Amino acid sequence: MTQALTELQTSDLQHVWHPCSQMKDYEQFPPIVIKKGQGVWLYDEKDQRYLDAVSSWWVNLFGHANPRISQALSDQAFTLEHAIFANFSHEPAIKLAEKLVALTPEGLNKVFFADNGSSAIEIALKMSFQYHMQTGKTSKKRFLALTDAYHGETLGALSVGGVDLYNEVYQPLLLDTVRAQGPDCYRCPFKEQPVSCQAQCISFVAKELAIHHTEISAVIIEPLIQAAAGMKMYPPIYLKQLRELCTQYDVHLIADEIAVGFGRTGTMFACEQAAITPDFMCLSKGLTGGYLPLSAVVTSNKVYNAFYDDYGTMKAFLHSHSYTGNTLACRVALEVLTMFEEEHYIDIVQEKGERMDKLARAAFNQLPYVGEYRQVGLVGAIELVANAVTKQALPSEERIGYQIYKRALAKGLLIRPLGNVLYFMPPYIITDEEMTFMIDTAKETILQFFAEWEG
Repeated sequence: MTQALTELQTSDLQHVWHPCSQMKDYEQFPPIVIKKGQGVWLYDEKDQRYLDAVSSWWVNLFGHANPRISQALSDQAFTLEHAIFANFSHEPAIKLAEKLVALTPEGLNKVFFADNGSSAIEIALKMSFQYHMQTGKTSKKRFLALTDAYHGETLGALSVGGVDLYNEVYQPLLLDTVRAQGPDCYRCPFKEQPVSCQAQCISFVAKELAIHHTEISAVIIEPLIQAAAGMKMYPPIYLKQLRELCTQYDVHLIADEIAVGFGRTGTMFACEQAAITPDFMCLSKGLTGGYLPLSAVVTSNKVYNAFYDDYGTMKAFLHSHSYTGNTLACRVALEVLTMFEEEHYIDIVQEKGERMDKLARAAFNQLPYVGEYRQVGLVGAIELVANAVTKQALPSEERIGYQIYKRALAKGLLIRPLGNVLYFMPPYIITDEEMTFMIDTAKETILQFFAEWEG
């Protein structure tokens, strides 16, 4: 019997259109109204709590209602909340830009602010294109992206995405993108293992660049993890070889570190593990620890200098957002980066990543219907399959990941799936006890679901 809706749930369904949702599902599974958060936990109207194992869409690093971040936000709100960022600036943005330049790979020296990840992608694409137009390479009007890529929901970002679920309906509106087959270590066409492979799959990109390099402005990639594709993970050597190809063919490399930046892969930025510097690094999500919308594109002086000229030449980059360099968001981001330095969170992520990996492999590796457990840093993914030997996919129409997600919520665990891939991306402050609850509850839910499914 369906429970009666609360007043807030009723109002929500009357007025709110939720993201990434078929709203008809909400008739049987209404929205859970959250009234507060604390640490890794979210609490609903009835005080039922849920362990936020996905960091509320990968943004929350240091827990909900973090006292230190909340205090920084409060202090800033009583001083300056926002100011126009054209011809004006403010200390939080200046100090944040200084820190980002210091933390990102050598050679990235200029920071352009925006307010979400998709916007950062649009900025990088536009900067790359305009750079080439202004340096005499006017044939470079296309971009190269990987299959199964995800870079956001605006039209430019969708154009370089490769997940049909998100972009297929909009194909008539999208840019003509060159597509190369991306890495797929679980179903490797070369039958290699990630720990020993030499990234033979980079040959797919090399082939397309050899053919199209005179018309390609930039290659865009999610370093180490293709997240929305189902947390598809690949080794750093792929990035290293890609950087070499981009340099060889005079093509920009755009690193979309929106999901994987700020410690998530075990280093501050995923590109560090390949010791490469992209031409553009797009950042968002964890930048403000889950508090406020903010993104940044960090690029080189070489790119910047191609736009630097007298106004009459019309070489300026005229892209803008009303909330560019928002003071509150910049102050919060500055606190987040200071916490990384003072509280040694990269070491913490590495330690907790090792523990999560050990617990998860012991829990999931021998389960029926689990094809693989894979992990990088503090990102772990369970790929559910119909047959672990043949790696045959489960029928998508049965929405098995979604069914497990609903059952896990009833047990107090939030693990929103990517198709039939369940994943963990918890806040960095998760305790050993909470991590054990997360792993054990996921295992219990998977076993119970498949026992019913087989029956």
